[in-house]
Amino acid sequence: GDGDATWRMAQANPRENYLGVEVHRPGVGRLLLMLERHELENVRVACEDAVAFLEHRVPPASLDGVRIYFPDPWPKKRHHKRRLVNLLFVALLAGKLKVGGILHLATDWLPYAEHMLEVMRDAPDFENLSASGDYCPKPAWRPDTKYERRGERLGHPVRDLVFRRTAGRAG
Repeated sequence: GDGDATWRMAQANPRENYLGVEVHRPGVGRLLLMLERHELENVRVACEDAVAFLEHRVPPASLDGVRIYFPDPWPKKRHHKRRLVNLLFVALLAGKLKVGGILHLATDWLPYAEHMLEVMRDAPDFENLSASGDYCPKPAWRPDTKYERRGERLGHPVRDLVFRRTAGRAG
């Protein structure tokens, strides 16, 4: 995205380190400007495909959390294969997250939220933190995003999915 959520989380939690990974150069540039403007030093940024970055540059069990907010929902059926949240990607995340690490997903596209929930139900290395087994209330740590505000203007309800990495089979 445009990095807004990343710099805001980093500003709110100066003792935590953040890594922003985004392929969209203008979004990376905006994030870098905001980090400089707010004198934030707890963020590293990679302008790279997230899958390739995780595969080649992130050690196993090294992440405390992963936040994926409002990824492209690829709404057309023929494009669903392009969706970031799928079983292969979630398995990759399981290997990079520490046991107990949090995976937080958010979307304003209900069919994608349902898809994410289905994928996560089939992911043996995660437990859903929703008391009802589906969606969670918006956690206090997630700032509003540009895409969220746009979705709300269009009448799209936002869904948050929060999961904890368990020992599962990969741990």
